[in-house]
Amino acid sequence: MIPLTAVSSGKIVKIVSLMGGRGIHRHLIGMGLDIGSEIEVIHQGEPGPFIVRVKETRLAIGAGMAQKIMVDIK
Repeated sequence: MIPLTAVSSGKIVKIVSLMGGRGIHRHLIGMGLDIGSEIEVIHQGEPGPFIVRVKETRLAIGAGMAQKIMVDIK
């Protein structure tokens, strides 16, 4: 289990845990980033936001939020 910030571009990962409080959990789940979701890292975020693909949607996530998303590499 590693934070999303440690995953390089092009990797597909599975979300295993969301760190932080209820507000962060609600926000991430509202964006489709829930435990068990598979996402692809399009852009690692240095510099700028992390760009991920969830199903057919691309999302931009700040580094602070990406640090709270714990994943396993597939």
